[in-house]
Amino acid sequence: LHETQTTCWDHPKMTELYQSLADLNNVRFSAYRTAMKLRRLQKALCLDLLSLSAACDALDQHNLKQNDQPMDILQIINCLTTIYDRLEQEHNNLVNVPLCVDMCLNWLLNVYDTGRTGRIRVLSFKTGVVSLCKAHLEDKYRYLFKQVASSTGFCDQRRLGLLLHDSIQIPRQLGEVASFGGSNIEPSVRSCFQFVSSCLLAQGFFNEY
Repeated sequence: LHETQTTCWDHPKMTELYQSLADLNNVRFSAYRTAMKLRRLQKALCLDLLSLSAACDALDQHNLKQNDQPMDILQIINCLTTIYDRLEQEHNNLVNVPLCVDMCLNWLLNVYDTGRTGRIRVLSFKTGVVSLCKAHLEDKYRYLFKQVASSTGFCDQRRLGLLLHDSIQIPRQLGEVASFGGSNIEPSVRSCFQFVSSCLLAQGFFNEY
């Protein structure tokens, strides 16, 4: 902005969206407030029209299998274009492809590239898109867990930490991270593994008797 000598990274429509999200801050209960913000964001990005299977098809089409690998801006745009081109074919009166690509790119960078390096991890891209797509919550959990699990279906603390870190960035960007225990995911990771250990011990006890 020439008047203030500051850099504005947001699309004008994204700025409008954030202003509308701020209007929801007077909702009293944090779970409802966060859910309403997510729903408004989801609809603004037209991701409420995107099925999980269609999202997976687009990710596979772009060979996004190495979750630790970085994606640059061009790769993000290409994958988003594939997603929104398909949505436009199914909902041509609801989807403006260039605007949706710009908005979703803007949002993903705001969530996962706050330093504006021009790169986000493949896992971050998947987490953002899948979290806001149209699917049952359990199906989203299964998909995202599979991204960090080994070929035998197990997940270690480091990989679970990566997933929880990427997941918590979404409410953090909405100003709601305090409602979910803050940005430190280590206690949550420890809690998950303590719970698993206690369950395995209990299972072993009952198997003996």
